[in-house]
Amino acid sequence: MTESCVLESPVGLLRVTETGGAISVLDWTDDPATPPTTPVLRDAAQQLADYFDGKLADFDLPLAPEGTAHQKKVWAALCAIPAGAVRSYGDLAKEIGSSARAVGTACGKNPIPIIVPCHRVLATGGGIGGYSGRGGVATKRILLNLEGAHLEGDLFSR
Repeated sequence: MTESCVLESPVGLLRVTETGGAISVLDWTDDPATPPTTPVLRDAAQQLADYFDGKLADFDLPLAPEGTAHQKKVWAALCAIPAGAVRSYGDLAKEIGSSARAVGTACGKNPIPIIVPCHRVLATGGGIGGYSGRGGVATKRILLNLEGAHLEGDLFSR
């Protein structure tokens, strides 16, 4: 069973999709807002609202992203990065025994951005890196600022 809802947020309209009782996709859409129709979607909508209101740092939702074993390993490592903290692609690669490029590729294929916080990963050397969500690095900056990420120097100008 697949259900979805569209939520308004400070970074645009977000479609949250539930498959088999777990969140499987979060993506940007131009469709009008629609209410959540299942307990999992209602919980996701409330947690996202609390996150954007600064009341929630870490999501507690059942997740079922589809991807390769390596991608799932990267996405699990992303979920371990605390709100307000950042890691470099290289540091994350060392943690999981991968390459920075492979970590970046997995971040770009993350089907549940924001909830699986790929925005917390920066380029080695302090550059902001990329972001696959709508708005690109501008959205990444909004999310990092919302979380109060403490960054050295003017990382966002690179």
